[in-house]
Amino acid sequence: MSISTPKRRLTGALASAAVALGALAPVALGASTADAAPVAAPDKPGKPAKPGKPDKPGRYVPVQLLSFNDFHGNLEPPSGSSGRNTTGYTVADGKAPVAQTTDAGGAEYLATKLAQARRGHPNSLTVAAGDLIGASPLLSAAFHDEPSVESLNQLGLDVSAVGNHEFDEGYQELQRMARGGCLDDGDGEDNQDSCPDGTFAGADFDYLAANVRYAGTSETILPPYAVKQVGQAKIGFIGMTLEETPDIVTASGVAGLEFDDEVKAANALVPVLRKQGVNAVVVLIHQGGSPKPLQLGADATGKPYPVAAPYDHTCAKGGSLEDSSPILPIARNLDPAIDMVVSGHTHNPYVCDVQDPAGQDRLVTSASSFGRLVTETNLTYDKATKDIVRASVEGANLQVTRDLPKDAAQSALIAKYNELVRPIASKVLGSITADVQRTPTGESPLGDLIADAQLADDSVVTGGQEPVIAFMNPGGIRTDLSYANQAYGEQPGEVTYSEAFAVQPFNNFLVSMNLTGQQVYDVLTQQITGANATSRKVLQVSDGFQYRLGASGPVDGSVTLDGVPIDKGATYRIVTNNFLADGGDGFPAFKSGTGVYYGGLDIDAFADYLQASSPYAPQPQDRILPAG
Repeated sequence: MSISTPKRRLTGALASAAVALGALAPVALGASTADAAPVAAPDKPGKPAKPGKPDKPGRYVPVQLLSFNDFHGNLEPPSGSSGRNTTGYTVADGKAPVAQTTDAGGAEYLATKLAQARRGHPNSLTVAAGDLIGASPLLSAAFHDEPSVESLNQLGLDVSAVGNHEFDEGYQELQRMARGGCLDDGDGEDNQDSCPDGTFAGADFDYLAANVRYAGTSETILPPYAVKQVGQAKIGFIGMTLEETPDIVTASGVAGLEFDDEVKAANALVPVLRKQGVNAVVVLIHQGGSPKPLQLGADATGKPYPVAAPYDHTCAKGGSLEDSSPILPIARNLDPAIDMVVSGHTHNPYVCDVQDPAGQDRLVTSASSFGRLVTETNLTYDKATKDIVRASVEGANLQVTRDLPKDAAQSALIAKYNELVRPIASKVLGSITADVQRTPTGESPLGDLIADAQLADDSVVTGGQEPVIAFMNPGGIRTDLSYANQAYGEQPGEVTYSEAFAVQPFNNFLVSMNLTGQQVYDVLTQQITGANATSRKVLQVSDGFQYRLGASGPVDGSVTLDGVPIDKGATYRIVTNNFLADGGDGFPAFKSGTGVYYGGLDIDAFADYLQASSPYAPQPQDRILPAG
């Protein structure tokens, strides 16, 4: 494999890891309450009553856990649907339900919400379940997510698991996030700037990676657990990412590492903690579930509309988790000595009870994403048994609404980095004549633009071989290009680096390779088969490439290049990003490519193409056609 000199110096490739949120089926009813209007869960036969007044004065210690997950460097309030919580629906006869939403999220409000929640709780800990950094807005990503770690320090975070996005720039960079230090990255000349103030102290909180080892050893890359003393209570926290992390991040980000089964890794640490006199154990895990959708109203045929459950519906108000939720087999098999599970990854809100192997209810929580929610869990610690009284554990998701006062320290941090990022963010790359939009299920104008930019990039040309087809994964396209946007005072239609980065925030490397015509057919078939059978992922393709997509894949004979049918026995040079090249998003056919050559970064190709094609007009959607 050859590697060309990229246009920018980085410590490692960033992963595009577009997370597919699973479909949404029932599990055990939870014991949560909503922050606005508490709703009691139905009684459960055989469940012990929660302790009232202590039998012995001083025996029981009340403890509060505050938790969140999937922050993704959202220092400023996230926009669009990423910055709203669904609170309910308005249902009218014969019409689709209309969601009622509340704007939420942003570090200034998250800090205030945490501070308010801690009042009256002297024994309080704040924990998280991974993806705190990575896939971040430019405000943080331009500085290698150092601002996010500084923000999390100010929030008072005590301990967190790592998630898959913590590996975006490789495990050494993750270790730097934990321990501090600076990178020599050109002092911002290449659109990234480590330590603009000269220092970076790293995380004040414990980053845990119990199931991530150096290959061939028993040594984890970060501590597997942490023990926290709060008042007279001592609680052990085990932190893990999902075992499938290598399947959803770029290979370079996890090279030299092994990821263990989550249940085995956590259960093996229970006796280790017990030997230290720690019987109260909480698992922080970057794997999650999906709430079952509500069925509301009815269309003209009488069929109800499926809609996403409100933030506080699952499980306190009768909601439930989809049976296929990956967190369920983990929660059901973790050692009964583990008292609760804080989860993440799927960006969903839920507070549910799931039975452990001993048949006891155990709380499993998730606080959506981007700082829109905080889970408050209150529990009782028994000093006599040095354990959590399982029946005492109650949780609720609290909204981080934007009518809260802004936290001054977070505001100052954001203002500081907004000033530092301005020279990078405000640079105009080119212009567009109209909105260039993405669509989640088929060909999109923005997908066409990105694929064309990849095809035009000369950094992937090697030995005179120029790619003739480009493929882009739809999950890697994160937002639209808006004609009206004028964030830095630019003219309408002008596209800044900040806007371009928001579209492609992962800094993937472009990769060229040879595929046979049959392998091209295989790639197109994998859009709707295998891992993508239940949720198709239609790749965006470059100009000149066309085909018809049927129920089981591309219509045979319809795949053409410049109007000529693809020869299944011939070889074609293609370009894609390193995430797809590694087989990500359920496209293993790319891994069969030969003559693999790494070029520059996708954001640079995008920027260059915008400059060369300005003003850019959205193109007709005629590359991916129905089977017809």
